[in-house]
Amino acid sequence: MQDQPTLDSIRVDREAPAHVPKDRIVDLSFAMGGVPNDLVDPYEPFEWLAGPEIPRLLYNMPSKQAMGGFSGGNGNWVATHYEDIDRIYTDNEYFSNTGAAEFQRLIGESFRSIPLGVDPPEHSKYRMYLMPYFSPARISRDLEPGIRAVVVEMIEAAREKGEVDMAWDFARVYPVRIFMALMGFPPEMFEQFLDWEWDILHSNSIEKMQGALRGVLAFLRGFMAEKEKNPDEHLVSSIVNGKIQGRAPTEEEKIGMVWFLWLGGLDTVAATIAQMFRRMALEPQIQRQLRANPELINGAVEEFLRTQPILSSARHAHKDFEWHGMQIKKGDSFSCLNPAGNFDPARFENPRVFDPTRKANRHFTFIGGVHACLGAHLARRELRLLLEEWFKRIPEFRVKPGADTSVFPGLLSIRNLPLVWD
Repeated sequence: MQDQPTLDSIRVDREAPAHVPKDRIVDLSFAMGGVPNDLVDPYEPFEWLAGPEIPRLLYNMPSKQAMGGFSGGNGNWVATHYEDIDRIYTDNEYFSNTGAAEFQRLIGESFRSIPLGVDPPEHSKYRMYLMPYFSPARISRDLEPGIRAVVVEMIEAAREKGEVDMAWDFARVYPVRIFMALMGFPPEMFEQFLDWEWDILHSNSIEKMQGALRGVLAFLRGFMAEKEKNPDEHLVSSIVNGKIQGRAPTEEEKIGMVWFLWLGGLDTVAATIAQMFRRMALEPQIQRQLRANPELINGAVEEFLRTQPILSSARHAHKDFEWHGMQIKKGDSFSCLNPAGNFDPARFENPRVFDPTRKANRHFTFIGGVHACLGAHLARRELRLLLEEWFKRIPEFRVKPGADTSVFPGLLSIRNLPLVWD
């Protein structure tokens, strides 16, 4: 294992709000997915943060350099233990998600990202409005045949070539094709969508973010207007022509929902697939076990998700209160460090072991509480069908000799993963 930081080594002397004790101020930027490594288990360096000796609340004050040149503001509390992360996600009396993912404010837009940025009780009407389109029954009935057809087509193309860049040519493409078909977006927008999303989420440039935001919102508004005039069977049309509790959604509600689905639908599953196949290539006993026991694929999907927590989610305090001896002030920000919580030994036995037979695998990769990922059922189905069809067609695979297998343990993931087989 590579050398890992210690609590003493990550403590920093930076100016934090007066109610934050000096011994809780740390720089956790190394654990936020922006530092690559080449470990078989790339999340291993964060294991110690869920240990019993680690204070239950830390206060993260990353440097401006670690924030890509942006100011870290006043910092934020960080929960690294399963029990505390669970409370933050589920206790809506004390923790709020209002204002989440509102990149659009960078260009003066006022609409909310719906339903993510809306708290209960208002949240439920939007969740109920969208949830039927992502239910397991609808996925099985309406979407699974198309998903399977796409994945078989792509695997067969790779099989004919005898190799594939699993990250760039497969993982980057497969879930986005499914998402665009679900929404009804034109396929020719594929590369433009990914370029816009990269600039918004990963460029660390205000100018690029603003340009991408203007581009995507102009496209989405034009596309929605077209679907209002010419409805079809796809999801954008259903959203803009539907009824929320008996009334038509407002213009801000329409763009808020379509924008949020666009933002969330493009690269989370792609990152998961790339890391999943990297793990199987570097730890071939996993693929051997699943080939021999395809009934374990469902459990394996959950274990891949648990061991590859792509995102850490944020909340903020609704009110002043005391927690774990710390004074929390209304408005304080919180970050839930899922790469620690998903491996908490107090919750998961032998947490670093990949075990497709693991029971009660309630991880945080799809967050938790009322704001749990809307597309979780769809993502699980995409991963399951991929593994089912892959093992039918592709023999044991490995990383192409000489390829760089370094990975960012998070949403940045791995950009290229050339796989070969005999």
